[in-house]
Amino acid sequence: MKNLITVSACCPAVAAALSASPLYARSPVAASAASQVQVSPAIEAAVKSTMRDPANVTRDGFRHPAQTLSFFKLTPASTVIEITPSNGWYSEILAPLVRQQGQYIAAVVDPASVPEGRGRDYQQRSRDGLQKKFAASPAQFDKATEVAYDPAAPVFGKPASADVVLTFRNVHNWRKSGQAPGMFKGFYDVLKPGGVLGVVEHRAKADVSDDDGSGYVGQQQVIAMAEAAGFTLDGSSEINANPRDTKAHPNGVWTLPPSNNHDAADAAKYKAIGESDRMTLRFIKAAR
Repeated sequence: MKNLITVSACCPAVAAALSASPLYARSPVAASAASQVQVSPAIEAAVKSTMRDPANVTRDGFRHPAQTLSFFKLTPASTVIEITPSNGWYSEILAPLVRQQGQYIAAVVDPASVPEGRGRDYQQRSRDGLQKKFAASPAQFDKATEVAYDPAAPVFGKPASADVVLTFRNVHNWRKSGQAPGMFKGFYDVLKPGGVLGVVEHRAKADVSDDDGSGYVGQQQVIAMAEAAGFTLDGSSEINANPRDTKAHPNGVWTLPPSNNHDAADAAKYKAIGESDRMTLRFIKAAR
């Protein structure tokens, strides 16, 4: 049975942490959308877990993890692949959520597939950091697995083996590098018929050029890429919207928290804006 719950009503510890956070400034639009999402007790428990890094919890007011994962139809029995988990912000929630009944798979870039240099070094550090995080907390990650992929020809597992594929704020990188079509095809191939692709991405005001470096992408552009791979748009939500984000920043999306790539004198300005305005899209691979 599902219950309609909000973080403030049912997650008091998390709500207190958010209220105390210097970054917390929930958008009324996002708060309204989030309040309409039904959150399962299992997802609520995973988000409330005391095993989560407190620094990560302080960002829940911008990322709405309980509502976002519920919108993506995740269940404890799901086989879920998270694409490039970075420092494991969502891994802390996903791996324990599916630990007993499902499977959490972290899809990371294979450093050997990247030319030598800064790019390979970055991917190696990212992979090493995630593996270190997993090894340090077996209670969370002992059943988590990893798949390394080549961005030029991505394969994320056996065909039709996953229930859910999730990507958080990655599409702009793939699009700029020309890898987006292959990535979306890889998502389609690894999902079971009826499987869900969940996308959260920084949202531009309109379509942007292929070489745009702002970190933002047009919502219709993301939808078109997914549809070109065979997906059908099954729903969109304003859970992660932020109308305070003008999208006009000197260093693109990285001007805003948490990157805060701006002059110290502008700290209050960008703190008041908060994290970026984000689209939240759910796609379905048609059942045969």
